[in-house]
Amino acid sequence: MQERIQEFVLATLTEMNYDVAEVTGDTDLGPAGLDLESLALAELSVQVEDEFGIKFDMDELETTALMTLDQFTADVARRVATAAAGSAA
Repeated sequence: MQERIQEFVLATLTEMNYDVAEVTGDTDLGPAGLDLESLALAELSVQVEDEFGIKFDMDELETTALMTLDQFTADVARRVATAAAGSAA
């Protein structure tokens, strides 16, 4: 699941005109790496929410900016699993 999420995130960033050619799992989403600004993080979050049926709180965007790509995809995978477990109950 995490690999599928990462592929989706990279495709979305490409559509948003970010160069992801050198991006690895260790690349920061924020200033130290991709340098996604708050608007870009919000757009990425909305795309991920729509694709995977999860929800982010707007106050989480600051935390997201400090994550690496691997940390972000792991967080999304955890949310997807939690949402799936919740809907199965």
